[in-house]
Amino acid sequence: MEIGGMADDGRDSDNRFNGKITSAVVIISIVAASGGLIFGFDIGISGGVTTNVYCVYDSEVLTAFTSSLYIAGLVASLAAGRLTTAIGRRNIMVVGGCTFFAGALINGASQNIFMLILGRILLGFGVGFTNQATPVYLSEMAPSKWRGAFSTGFQFFICLGVLIANCINYGTSKLSWGWRLSLGLAIVPAVTMTIGALVISDTPSSLVERGKIEQAKQSLAKVRGANNNTEIEAELADLIKSCEVARASKEEPFVTIFKRQHRPHLVMSIAIPFFQQMSGINIIAFYAPVLFRSVGLGNNSALLGAIILGVVNVGSIFVSTCIVDRFGRRFLFIQGGVQMLICQVAIACTLAASIGENGSKHISKQYGALILALMCTYAAGFGWSWSPLSWLIPSEIFPMSIRSTGQSISVAVNFATTFMLSQTFLAMLCHFKYGAFLFFAGWIFVMTMFIVMFMPETKGVALNSMHQVWEKHWFWSRYVKRSVLVPQQRS
Repeated sequence: MEIGGMADDGRDSDNRFNGKITSAVVIISIVAASGGLIFGFDIGISGGVTTNVYCVYDSEVLTAFTSSLYIAGLVASLAAGRLTTAIGRRNIMVVGGCTFFAGALINGASQNIFMLILGRILLGFGVGFTNQATPVYLSEMAPSKWRGAFSTGFQFFICLGVLIANCINYGTSKLSWGWRLSLGLAIVPAVTMTIGALVISDTPSSLVERGKIEQAKQSLAKVRGANNNTEIEAELADLIKSCEVARASKEEPFVTIFKRQHRPHLVMSIAIPFFQQMSGINIIAFYAPVLFRSVGLGNNSALLGAIILGVVNVGSIFVSTCIVDRFGRRFLFIQGGVQMLICQVAIACTLAASIGENGSKHISKQYGALILALMCTYAAGFGWSWSPLSWLIPSEIFPMSIRSTGQSISVAVNFATTFMLSQTFLAMLCHFKYGAFLFFAGWIFVMTMFIVMFMPETKGVALNSMHQVWEKHWFWSRYVKRSVLVPQQRS
């Protein structure tokens, strides 16, 4: 088998792809939209006036509200690692949908800040559960040849959710009760997520893990095609063998993942989500209206600018869906990183020239348009690289024995880093001023070099053959040994 190619036995050929898996993946991907809606709704409570445009929204109440979700999400994602193995990917998404629904209901009916934060915490639990289970579900259901395209659907619907939420906020911005409508409408993705998860089957890998062999065979027949009985039996045999290897170790997954042979997996599960957040994109998307208002574009213009960014993000992720399985993960990571780096430096220079160091100057329309153009170019670079790939890579690199655990760590790191940034960004913008964008530019340079040096190509590689990309890598081969990770083939 070659890196980036199909398995030698042909099990990942095109005949394993059929229309039924398309329906399943689309339904599950919609679940992710709720996470995007959460980001968009946060802007409803923004406010404040000051003469220093860098410090307009340096508010402890705002940061407490926006960051409470991430603490809850972190806790939920770690708990979901064990729960996903025990009760299945699909069932965790049902739990996440119900929890999210409760949070949306409380937020929509909130009478005080306590109810708002309580609702946010429940939303965080919902997002934590679904963010842990959905990427793994997509990777396990999709054929290897198209795994990248299907898995990017997760981030596509998150960004679609952000876009819809920003449109709702734009439409309700002049209503005194508009914030309540925006927050309450989160019940729509909650219902969608729950119903969607209920009407699909669990992944064959999860069913085999729980000893439900006959159900696993039926699930394979649905997504691979009922006429491919030979291929189904062969794939089922591989899943059973992988499960037997995992059970033979009899070790706690959170212990196993820290062993030497899993060092590259652990490093990637931490580094990839950490770097994604340190690119600054979530902060720009999260506070896009804040940033646009801060540079003088006004309330409605700021919301409109956020909508424009959302459209760019959705479009660029669609581009990624079309090319990720053709050009590979590394190419998109590196190209996107270079584009983002240039834009961050340009944004900093533009802010320095237009507003000045103390932020007291009024920005002109020309400079405002330039900032918007740079942010759109930045969002496009992120949208076809780090945005979807940061969810795809951790979901596809782990062996079955630690797949749920690895995804839990990855999601937890994502939440932890986002929480840290949500607590510090507004103060950073206030004190660092345009230098905050240079700060993120520095991190983009570091993470792009990390990809160049340490990230192997994983496109088209079957999940059960993923060990080969580490064995052939110049650095990780010293840690990964085939005899440790994969059982010897029977003669």
